[in-house]
Amino acid sequence: MAAGKATTTLKLDETLKERVRQLAESRQRSPHWIMREAIADYVQREEAREAFQREAMDSWRAFRETGEHLTGAEVDAWLAGWGTDDEAEAPACHE
Repeated sequence: MAAGKATTTLKLDETLKERVRQLAESRQRSPHWIMREAIADYVQREEAREAFQREAMDSWRAFRETGEHLTGAEVDAWLAGWGTDDEAEAPACHE
């Protein structure tokens, strides 16, 4: 076994196992490769979701502590300038 890798057993119902096998065959990959990719994609997506939620909670705490914010209209106006000659730095938060 390669360094840093460990064997893990997955129990799949027959229907899912067959779907994985068919997908692997159509992609000319092994079922093992399909399952590793699926798990890696899921973990990456869930880590991103967790990071987004942490950032949102940090922003909410900062708002409660300072009262500083941007309005939706301010953000919309800033975003409307993206990719144009009027593109600007993010506006400063205010109370």
